[in-house]
Amino acid sequence: MSRTDDKLAAIRAAMAEQRVELVALGPGAHMHWVLDWHPHPDERLTLLAIGRDSAHFVVPSVNAEQAGAHAGLPLITWRDEDGPAGALQSLAQKVGGVTRLVLDETMRTDFSLPLMGAFEGAEPVFADQLVGALRMIKDKAELAALQASAAVADRAMQAGFAAIRPGLTETQVAQAMRDSFAEQGAAVAFTLCASGPNGAYPHHATGERVLEEGDAIVFDIGAGFGGYPSDITRMAAVGRLPEGYQEVHDVVERAWQAAAAAARPGVKAHAVDDAARKVIADAGYGEYFVHRTGHGLGLEVHEPPYLTSSSQTILREGMVFSIEPGIYIPGRFGIRLEDIVILRADGVEVLSSLPRAVRVAGDSA
Repeated sequence: MSRTDDKLAAIRAAMAEQRVELVALGPGAHMHWVLDWHPHPDERLTLLAIGRDSAHFVVPSVNAEQAGAHAGLPLITWRDEDGPAGALQSLAQKVGGVTRLVLDETMRTDFSLPLMGAFEGAEPVFADQLVGALRMIKDKAELAALQASAAVADRAMQAGFAAIRPGLTETQVAQAMRDSFAEQGAAVAFTLCASGPNGAYPHHATGERVLEEGDAIVFDIGAGFGGYPSDITRMAAVGRLPEGYQEVHDVVERAWQAAAAAARPGVKAHAVDDAARKVIADAGYGEYFVHRTGHGLGLEVHEPPYLTSSSQTILREGMVFSIEPGIYIPGRFGIRLEDIVILRADGVEVLSSLPRAVRVAGDSA
């Protein structure tokens, strides 16, 4: 069986368990996971429709030849001058009665509403509870791709460390990391460089602030490589550490270690967030930890599981997610330590080979 056949079989098993007759996916990560391909998303209705014993690709005729070559499934086509209504009626006739309809939560509204109209009376539910749940467990090929992508990001991060100089702007330092990604054949997603007080903004937009002696710097970078993304955050400083910085960095590192220790197959995701948050709160910095402890990583940079204080998701072997506690002190600096990990039977495996210790400009690697 091909990987697509395996995934269709897994989806159908979940459909039977959840009493679902039809899964409809638009161009995007869910469709890509099933087919290892998805067409460019535009306004023309395009769907992968998976039934209990069938699968069809609904596609505009202008894209039919390409879709047939990639999807390898029976096509239901429609022409621009006719619109997709007839194709959806044809799909409904082929699938039969549907009481529960799984909709891709990222699908365009002008796809989902006509689809629901064609299956009037069906209960709509989101695909994150079915396809998304399957996507959380990575296979060997996905894990290998994520490991390779992480190695690319490590090298880009080292390029950022090497570029630190007083008098350069955040943008100039970030460019060194972008160049490294490009030289390695990776598609840059983000290269955040937040210096000095800008580090207290968790999602700072890299700008023209000039680096100064004594600045702490947050580097948060990621890029696509081999179809899979990376995401890593490390800390650096220009010449020397700000006053009180090492104490806070140590707290964040202890929080990271506590979260990693709590991540085990069978525990709920909130336990990982709870562990990191307790360390930071006990140290007196609870109000400065303003985001979740982690997020899943796969075809998308952010995907389930989400490690929040309320998440009831049961962690399972083969999941991949970030552990990234942080402390952000307004007007002073921010510290976030982020690693992507694979959850193994006995705990987490970190993808990055870079230490989480702060890198002071001028130190040897």
